[in-house]
Amino acid sequence: MNATTLARWQFATTTIYHFMIVPVSIGLTLLVATMQTLAYRRRGTPAGETWDRAARFWGRIMLVVFALGIVTGIVQEFQFGMNWSIYSRFVGDIFGAPLAMEGLVAFFLESTFLGLWIFGRNLLSPRVHLASIWCAAIGTVISAYFILAANSFMQHPVGLRINAAKHRVELTSIWKVLTNSTQLVTFPHTILAALMTAGALLVSVSAWHMRRSRQDEVDPVHRKVAAMALGVVLVSAIGVSLVGHLQAQVMTKQQPMKMAAAEALWNGKSNAPFSLFAVGDVSHGRNKFDITLPDGLSILATNHPSGHVAGINDVQQAEAAKYGPGNYKPIVGLAYWTFRLMIGFGVLAALIAAAMAVQWRRGRMQVSDRLLRVATWTIVLPLLANTAGWLFTETARQPWVVYGLLKTQDAVSPNVSTGLVATTLIGFTALYGVLGVICFRITKRIAQAGPDSATEPVQEPDDVLSLV
Repeated sequence: MNATTLARWQFATTTIYHFMIVPVSIGLTLLVATMQTLAYRRRGTPAGETWDRAARFWGRIMLVVFALGIVTGIVQEFQFGMNWSIYSRFVGDIFGAPLAMEGLVAFFLESTFLGLWIFGRNLLSPRVHLASIWCAAIGTVISAYFILAANSFMQHPVGLRINAAKHRVELTSIWKVLTNSTQLVTFPHTILAALMTAGALLVSVSAWHMRRSRQDEVDPVHRKVAAMALGVVLVSAIGVSLVGHLQAQVMTKQQPMKMAAAEALWNGKSNAPFSLFAVGDVSHGRNKFDITLPDGLSILATNHPSGHVAGINDVQQAEAAKYGPGNYKPIVGLAYWTFRLMIGFGVLAALIAAAMAVQWRRGRMQVSDRLLRVATWTIVLPLLANTAGWLFTETARQPWVVYGLLKTQDAVSPNVSTGLVATTLIGFTALYGVLGVICFRITKRIAQAGPDSATEPVQEPDDVLSLV
């Protein structure tokens, strides 16, 4: 392996790890703010007390996840300068703008008001304290918007001019960068996926507690949170599907190779079928075996059964003519299967939530050990869907790091050796592993302790490593 390959592995490893935390952090902050709003609106009633306990309980878990998200996120930006210096020079004038906005606006909004929320419960009025958690929640959403705007530029560069003398792109319109058509579909898709992920976490923990308790001993916090979370998962799953459909159409226009690789469509055609299961022959540019759904891809990509969709071979020929000789195909098998895993895990999570909601309405879920056992593992599916989705988004763009402008092989730092990248890769992997275990153990302990522990002082261990 060379330095470029290892740098890609390192960025992929840290990014996937970070993005397992981000959706939970964003979604959970919004849901905790919703719980506290319900508590405020129903204050003085048993329901208000229940929602207050729920907000305190889930707020503690939110803070643990939030802290890990901050730590792992900082590493991402360091890598731009260390391993990807050519890339940083090339896009720094544009890429740095949304990241700077994220730091100056969103990060300070999150940190300031989250601090007020943590320490101001008994110092601020209930209304101001409620406003502080909503400001923090809005900060997480704004943070996601700016970061996704930077990523969307890599998918579809806009608002720029090329300075050939300095071999860089220069910003001409920050408005175009922030309102990139790719951004306008990616952002809602990501936020809805975050709500779906956080909702699944609420379902999992609440189901675990309901499974451990007898029917007449289940804490009302878990009943109310589970009912709310099932609704959140279902609604957000529908939203993710609808926005994902729009995203596929935008992707077809802007990155036709990515859509073709996602479907293993080698030669363009009208009435293109949606591939359900294919075995490809990459060397000959064809599929040996393919089970398809007639007209499915044309409908997905163009909204019309007879719509034309370009194939891998067509796009390869067009891009070679436009950008020069070379291989412009991503790893087709990886793109094909990550696209299906993203959809499959998401749909499965939605179907499980729908089945649980039906059983809940019938009064069966809370007394069924089998249903509660399945519900306890609900969180795994959105996490896997998120991971597969980002793997598809980033790897299926290859060989481009900035689509149509800069190839990945030309973006890596020229003076960083293979050994140095290998060392940092091993170091980051080990460090993230330790942080992951610590975060999991702390979260697990808080989750298993239940809502009552959120209103009492917690005996923290003298040595945090004793949690591992």
